[in-house]
Amino acid sequence: MSVVVMASCTQYAKVQKSMDYDYKYELAKAYYMEGEYSQASSLLEDVLAFMKGTIYAEESLYMLSMCYYNMKDYVTASHYFTTYYNTYPRGIYAEVARFMSARALYLDTPDPRLDQSSTIRAIGEIQVFTEYYPYSDYKRTANDMLYELHDRLVEKEYRSAKLYYDLGNYMGNNYQACIITAQNALNDYPYTKLREDLSMLILCARYHMAKESVADKMIDRYRDAIDEYHAFKNEFPESKYMKEADKIYRDSQKAIK
Repeated sequence: MSVVVMASCTQYAKVQKSMDYDYKYELAKAYYMEGEYSQASSLLEDVLAFMKGTIYAEESLYMLSMCYYNMKDYVTASHYFTTYYNTYPRGIYAEVARFMSARALYLDTPDPRLDQSSTIRAIGEIQVFTEYYPYSDYKRTANDMLYELHDRLVEKEYRSAKLYYDLGNYMGNNYQACIITAQNALNDYPYTKLREDLSMLILCARYHMAKESVADKMIDRYRDAIDEYHAFKNEFPESKYMKEADKIYRDSQKAIK
């Protein structure tokens, strides 16, 4: 039977007050091995300062980081992983710590509708990891996380562009704002999975901007819509939006004639 299983709540409370940091460390490690991360992290927090300069310091910091990660406190976990690789840049867990710091931030990123500051921070951490370890076994996973986070940023831009589109000409030319927002997203993230959706949104915005335009600008704007249609059809010949795109093309041609 392990030390953790044998330890009662009373024993744990006594150990917390103890000044025997070696014993605290051993008990913390036992709790960690048993998956009792809350107890382990509490004891490791106590012993961390006293372990500096010892052979246990590096492992203590790494275990503490993993405790918070397994408790799903990803911000704190990332903080301790970062502390680890800054303190032990050549440590035995340095590569894993950099990866886990990035993964913790990735797991903490919010819904695309919310502020994406933490997403940008996570992207930065992943990019630094891939620069430090270009041949890491974790590189493929890191790249997958990176692409997903990019798509979250693009989704936020898509939602913004769609909002402009839905507003139409209400209090200004929101179609133009839609086009600019969508084009910027495509320029920044050319390989996004939302590329087809953004491109179709631009086509629709150009068409409606022409349709609701003043007379002296209407023909030129319909021509812009037709040019956009050809670009869309060339890139997405089998698009799920092709029926709608073809209708926009026919209507634009009729308007010009």
